Amino acid sequence: MFEKFTEKAVNVVSCSQNLAKKMNSDKVYPEHLLLALFDEAKGISLKIFKSYNITHESLLDEIYKLRQYKESNASAVMSAPLPFDDDYKEILKKSLDLANKSGNPTILYEHLLLSVISDKKSNNVNILENLGFDIYKSKSLIEKLVQRKTKRLYHPEVDEKHETDDKAKETDNIFDSEESTKVFQRAVAKLSASNYEILGTEQILSSILEDKDSELTKIFAKYGVTSENFEDKLEKIQSRQAEYEGRQIIFTPNAFTTMNMALQTAKELGSSVVLPEHIVLGLLKTKRGIAYDILKELKIPDDDLAHSIIKPIEKQMPETLTILRLAKEEARRLGRNIVGTEMFLLGIIGEATGIGAQVLTELEINIKDARAVVESLIGFGDEYYDTEIVFTERAKRVLETAWELAKKDRKDKIESAHMLLALTTEPDSLAMKALEQLGVDAVEIKEGVKKFQEA
Repeated sequence: MFEKFTEKAVNVVSCSQNLAKKMNSDKVYPEHLLLALFDEAKGISLKIFKSYNITHESLLDEIYKLRQYKESNASAVMSAPLPFDDDYKEILKKSLDLANKSGNPTILYEHLLLSVISDKKSNNVNILENLGFDIYKSKSLIEKLVQRKTKRLYHPEVDEKHETDDKAKETDNIFDSEESTKVFQRAVAKLSASNYEILGTEQILSSILEDKDSELTKIFAKYGVTSENFEDKLEKIQSRQAEYEGRQIIFTPNAFTTMNMALQTAKELGSSVVLPEHIVLGLLKTKRGIAYDILKELKIPDDDLAHSIIKPIEKQMPETLTILRLAKEEARRLGRNIVGTEMFLLGIIGEATGIGAQVLTELEINIKDARAVVESLIGFGDEYYDTEIVFTERAKRVLETAWELAKKDRKDKIESAHMLLALTTEPDSLAMKALEQLGVDAVEIKEGVKKFQEA
């Protein structure tokens, strides 16, 4: 049976076994499962318990009134597993039935909780009612939660297939900024003075470090990286093999990958131009090439360096960076590690101060209603947040369009207005479906943005 349990559900059962041992019980009883459910509760389930001011201690007191337990020391937890009480087994079977009826192939934490608060054979109902817990109200809420979670455990935009973009064309945009142009020019000069014909990551980073007055160079200096010790390490490199893992173009393959990552990073940080900071962040993300190898030899911690570079950017509070951060938070709230266009919409509304949010506010769209519509469109995920948040292909296209709109407006930053207008270029997106349900169409959005921009 346990092979059908989610990891969270298995943890609850395991916790109940440990609690039974710690309480010196002869078996694992349903009340141990109830206590474990409380200890492992998160999100809405935890809010339900807390709304009745239920604590671990108050539950424990009620349980001790039922049976005479003598709490043992922690070493008891390491002894052989205790058998499950028959009523406990019935609760597990009922959890499986609930999962099957809801069309879910796995048993969730919520199925266990529903089984526990619905089981009149055990003492759990009396324990909860003694603590003021409203069984009927809570049961109804959890049943809705389970249905919403099983409604759609995949993201509708994930399966979309589109032709791969020509990434080579994107490199034309990398050196639009004055700072990056100077980096490129210095890198080419270094290349001309060497015996190589193709630009690598080492020439790029070396030229970045050459600008002694830049804030980025000062950040590197804090980590002990200077132009001098980088060049010293570079002179000792006898081979460029680390740069070649693919086809050879104007950049080495690793430099090409780094540059495209820099371009994507610039977009995600709300910039319409690629700066040296983005190039370094791209290098740290790709983790390839001679430049990166030298940084590792110098024992530079990737995450710390990246944080030091990003922190000043975050202080500038670019609208799109805030929108994307909020979009990721909305995704986590729904138990997802995928950000689609609908999360961009929620992020625009949540940002609140930009033209995008102002347009939507004037169209009488608020975060509460928008969240309700998005939840109805995509349902809830499986509540595992450990994996990295990723964008759907459609969301990436929206970000790309917003970038192009910002460049067209000659803006240094991608603004919320660009993000909102970019959503209208994807009429079949979840964001536009949500807006349609909220009574707004693309024409109203475009007119609204135009009105605010001209004001």
